[in-house]
Amino acid sequence: MGCMKSKKILPPETLAKLVNMTSFTERELQAWFKSFHKECPSGKLGKEDFYNIYKHFFPYGNPAKFSKFLFTVFDQNQDGEIEFEEFVNALSVTSRGTLEAKLKWAFQLYDQDRDGYVTRDEMLNIITSIYSMTHKPIKDTENTPQSRVDKIFLAMDKNADGVLSMEEFVEGCKSEPAVIKVLTSNETPKNSPSGERPKT
Repeated sequence: MGCMKSKKILPPETLAKLVNMTSFTERELQAWFKSFHKECPSGKLGKEDFYNIYKHFFPYGNPAKFSKFLFTVFDQNQDGEIEFEEFVNALSVTSRGTLEAKLKWAFQLYDQDRDGYVTRDEMLNIITSIYSMTHKPIKDTENTPQSRVDKIFLAMDKNADGVLSMEEFVEGCKSEPAVIKVLTSNETPKNSPSGERPKT
């Protein structure tokens, strides 16, 4: 793994590319770059580091599974590490993207095998991992991960084929705002890998 401790600012060509690819200004990108390399001197964020970030924000829960699922979405080239460009591209979508862009990004989280569809089991895996991470108490049978999955599929699976396409997922979230809360409640802490930006 190459060390990048000496780099304090983004190279001009990389900066120009990221200004075009993201919703961030040059100043914001430089601030993110500085913050990223302060936490990751190697210039790359590994799975264990990613897990430790979530463990810091959820000390009473178990974020192991959720951080693993989310890491896969950030790691677009699937090389087992998150480079700065991958990090800031994901951040741009989750913090400033359109609703549709955010929903398409979220779809990738649930579509674990990347076959273009979300199954009940895939969604159950994610929602169960969120419960584990947030240490969310289950007060009744209407509040279990399985009951949430059932509600989501009832609202979204219009052709009743047992899987959700990206179109069904996106349109379902748009037409049923309550479903977004079911899908995303307590998923992401502030100042996490998909939370607030550093001060510039």
